[in-house]
Amino acid sequence: MGRNSRALATAALMSAALAFTAIPAGAAPVTTTQSTACPTGWGSLAKSGASHTSEPLTNIRTGRHACFDRMVIDVPGAGQGIGYWVRYVSQVHQDGSGRAVPVAGGAVIEVRVAAPSYDGTGTPTYPGRVGRPLPGVDLTGYRTFRDTRFAGSFEGETQIGLGVRAKLPFRVLSLSDRIVVDVAHNWTGAR
Repeated sequence: MGRNSRALATAALMSAALAFTAIPAGAAPVTTTQSTACPTGWGSLAKSGASHTSEPLTNIRTGRHACFDRMVIDVPGAGQGIGYWVRYVSQVHQDGSGRAVPVAGGAVIEVRVAAPSYDGTGTPTYPGRVGRPLPGVDLTGYRTFRDTRFAGSFEGETQIGLGVRAKLPFRVLSLSDRIVVDVAHNWTGAR
């Protein structure tokens, strides 16, 4: 073996040794992931859509997403254009009585849906009780939502108090059988 061959062999062995010592056994493989930015531009001003339905709401549920927390108000059979008014308030006041409904959080969103929580005979279609948390909604592990309160139904409209961590941007979607309220985790669109 010539002098150049020994030098090349030594260099190859040293490179291999460095490769094995540079990455410890059991280390996780290096992967690159492309981070998708969250939607921005929703804002925190009041949002509304005008329309009324005689169909009652039947359920209110929440969900967690990578970029926002979501509340869904189900109004089966309502068709297009369920009316809504969603805005930040200092305090939720129950329609009819004017009674304050305490909602915990750094900021409070009042959600009004133009659908009653009772049917044409006055029988409740949603089991919410005024001033109490929404039935079946557990906010454990949510990044933005802090509290939910049922504020009641009056003259065909239902009120909900939504406590959030801080005044953050939100959007409202009116679909054929539900209203969706998404509140972003932050203002920047970062995950």
